[in-house]
Amino acid sequence: MKIIVSIVLLGCALLLAPWQRSSDAPSAELEFGVATFNIRYGTADDGNNSWPNRRDLCIGVLQALDADIVGVQEALDFQLDEMREMLPGYVQIGVGRDDGARRGEHTALLVRTDRFAIDRSGTAWLSDTPNVPGSKSWGNSITRIVTWARLIDLRSGRGVWVYNAHLDHQSQASRERSAEEISQLIHERTFADEPVIVMGDFNAGEGNSACRYMRGEVDSASGRDDAPDSPRLIDTFRAQHPDASEVGTFNGFKDERRGEKIDHIFAGPGLRVLGAGIDRTRGDGGQCPSDHDAVWAKMAFDGHEPGE
Repeated sequence: MKIIVSIVLLGCALLLAPWQRSSDAPSAELEFGVATFNIRYGTADDGNNSWPNRRDLCIGVLQALDADIVGVQEALDFQLDEMREMLPGYVQIGVGRDDGARRGEHTALLVRTDRFAIDRSGTAWLSDTPNVPGSKSWGNSITRIVTWARLIDLRSGRGVWVYNAHLDHQSQASRERSAEEISQLIHERTFADEPVIVMGDFNAGEGNSACRYMRGEVDSASGRDDAPDSPRLIDTFRAQHPDASEVGTFNGFKDERRGEKIDHIFAGPGLRVLGAGIDRTRGDGGQCPSDHDAVWAKMAFDGHEPGE
């Protein structure tokens, strides 16, 4: 598969993440933090919630989470430029969906350079022609992409494959086929014994076939007989909070916590889930950092099934 890479230095946070404040956390040697956050594209006419009015609050969430691997969705190039100034110490991976360079929204990965090295990375278009920038199929009117990377843990030398996606908000067929294409990418990876993380805005609740397929509950998201095998991942949030009911992650710029969890972090064998949550940061007057809430997970490398 053609690999399209964009790498820019980005930055480190000073505030403690939720899992770092836990007094009963195990040894930190193999632990790392992951977060996914749809930051809302910066040219949207959102009135008081437009990007300049919430930029510091939004980036402040990432500073506070202090995750080692971050996936952001809807990020435009100038928003990533501003993150570069406020978040030193990370590398940015990913390209714009419109041209395979800087134009259009990014599903960028931000990776801490003092924790992980980038072995390889790329962007695939969620379409019948995944190597063609701007391509789309399956009923979605908006181009959709997934950005991926193989990262090497600088502490242990272990590899982990990370995929950050933004699935379509209208077409269920597109969500289903996109989940299957992500699974195909997972099956095509070299070093197939290394663990996998899939995260992003799926625009799909936990009961949607796209999510059930990622978790191995159905053999195919779309019902196709020739769909790739499910990656059989777990939902890191549910591994920690199986009975939680207030799980909505789309807030519409309101302090809304009902509804479905449509932003997800999935993990595969070889990773242990140590903590997970939904960040509900609000600014002055209850202002929301974005129209989505960030989702985070704390993980560790080990030789067991995740969540054991």
